[in-house]
Amino acid sequence: MIKNKFGEIVYSITDVLDLVMSEQNISGITVDCTVDHPEDVEFADATNDSITVEEYDRTNQQQWLMPVEYHNLDIAKHIIDCCKTPEELQRVGQELLLYQERNLFNLLKYLKYLVDTMKNNNIIWGVGRGSSVASYVLYLLGVHRVNSIYYDLSPEEFLR
Repeated sequence: MIKNKFGEIVYSITDVLDLVMSEQNISGITVDCTVDHPEDVEFADATNDSITVEEYDRTNQQQWLMPVEYHNLDIAKHIIDCCKTPEELQRVGQELLLYQERNLFNLLKYLKYLVDTMKNNNIIWGVGRGSSVASYVLYLLGVHRVNSIYYDLSPEEFLR
C-alpha cells in the first residue's frame, strides 16, 4: 500500500487479496487497478453506429489488456519450448498453425497471463471441460489438465 498525492492510502490488488484472505473488511478502501499495458491499445466505440457488431467484436477481440511482457511474448516459441518429445512438437506445430489461421495468438498470450495470475494468487480453477481439453497447446499453457495426446483427442474438436 502507498499514499497517493492526496494523502489517501491506496492498496494494490495484491494487498486487497491479502486482506480478503485474512478475512479483513475491505469496504471503502481505494484500490489501484492500473495495469501496465501497451499505450497503443484502443477499443472500438460502442456508440459508433457506422460499424457492424461483427466489426466491433473483431476490433475489440484483438485488444487484450495485459502487462507489456505478455503482450510482447513470443507465444509460439514459449509453447514450443514446453515440448519434450517429437510427438509433442508435431502436435503443437499442427495446433499453432490452426491458432494462427484464426488469428488467436493474442488470446493465447492472454491465457498465459491469466494462468500465471491465478497461480501467483493461489486461485484454483477446474481440471478442464468441454472441447477445450482437445487442445494440447492449452494443456501446455495450464488452462486445463487433460493431456489430449494421451487421450488421442483431435485438435479439430476444439478449433472447428
